[in-house]
Amino acid sequence: MSSFKDLRIVDNFYQTSLFFPMPVVLIGTLTDDGKTTFGPYSLLAPFYVAGKDFYAMMLECRNSSNTARNLLKHKKCTVNFLPDDRKYFRETVRLGWPGDSPEEKMKDFKLTLEDGLRKEEDPEGAYPQVIREAFQVMECTWADWLDGAENDRPLEDGEDHYNLDHYHDFNGITTPYGAHFVLKIDRILMKEKYYSTIVNGVKASGFPRIPVDYGYRDSKNFWYTKHRRPIPELLPMRETTVQSVRYAADRLQSEVQFTDDALAMLVKVPRIFLPTVLKGCVKWAEENNVSVITEKEMKIINDKRSREKKK
Repeated sequence: MSSFKDLRIVDNFYQTSLFFPMPVVLIGTLTDDGKTTFGPYSLLAPFYVAGKDFYAMMLECRNSSNTARNLLKHKKCTVNFLPDDRKYFRETVRLGWPGDSPEEKMKDFKLTLEDGLRKEEDPEGAYPQVIREAFQVMECTWADWLDGAENDRPLEDGEDHYNLDHYHDFNGITTPYGAHFVLKIDRILMKEKYYSTIVNGVKASGFPRIPVDYGYRDSKNFWYTKHRRPIPELLPMRETTVQSVRYAADRLQSEVQFTDDALAMLVKVPRIFLPTVLKGCVKWAEENNVSVITEKEMKIINDKRSREKKK
């Protein structure tokens, strides 16, 4: 006999039928008069992480929400990650009341706004502002050209929901109630302490304090868990041989050559990822007019943050 009970799956199952840990962010969008308004979201996840021309997040929301309306009209947003602080979380929950207008939401806004990097780069352009108290922010543009969503329009005041013959599969208006937005990541903004942690080496004290949405909510409370000090757990390491890496490199049929000392730096790469890593090395070599990759070049390739460190 199973030790589990069969729980019925209902609408908003991530809140009603599961305890599902998620991030808590404030999405900033532009209103018609060019001001920034915010809404809290947890249904946000990495979408395009490699192998595309751009990186992207996936945001899910009601198609009648202020966020959906503004993204359909103005295409841009900011994704603001606030640190674990009860007053910040209380403000986040306040901003999530359905039906409030942007003016009502922002009337007593308790956080600080400033321009992001996109506004600095394009002073004449219109971009949502970012929250100064955030420890990291993503500045994004909705990829409306995906899934034929470029002609989707926002709900007008008084409209209930769309009555469409067709709903998109993954981008734009996807159901009579919901919308999905593939958000192209234009910039990742990071406060200096955490920037340094990522670029110069991670340690427990360098992690930001991050609240986590518990997923489940009842009719009275929005539940979340406070940050705890992160604990490192060593990764399992399995090494192959230089000969095995050489065999994989030779199968690429590329004019770019590898020395043994360069290939020795890849013996800890899991075999399933080895062809992808080697192809990335070859691509870098071709872009930099390198015909032989030695240990020196491999160190440059491995240091994915080298350009930022030079800055």
